[in-house]
Amino acid sequence: MRPIVVSKTATGSSNWIPLDYVQADFFVGLGLVITGTLSADVEHTFDDIQDASVTPTAFKHSTLVNKTASADGNYSFPVRGVRITNNSGTGTATLTIIQGGA
Repeated sequence: MRPIVVSKTATGSSNWIPLDYVQADFFVGLGLVITGTLSADVEHTFDDIQDASVTPTAFKHSTLVNKTASADGNYSFPVRGVRITNNSGTGTATLTIIQGGA
């Protein structure tokens, strides 16, 4: 999978970014870059984000929560989608997602 980059300015959530959750080896690298004075979370869901009748339940990443400076993390277990949520402040959060595996 080619890197995917999503940005969110000001407060609120970005769109969900779908991941290939059925991949035999599921590995996802995450790079979060914060500019300005934001507090941001990376969130994931196990719900089908392609189904418009589903309201996905968001779970916060175990370490990429309330970040006010750039940070990185990963997922080593399957999730169906990832997004950024900016909690407070001003500026932009940019998330780069790279999914590897067989």
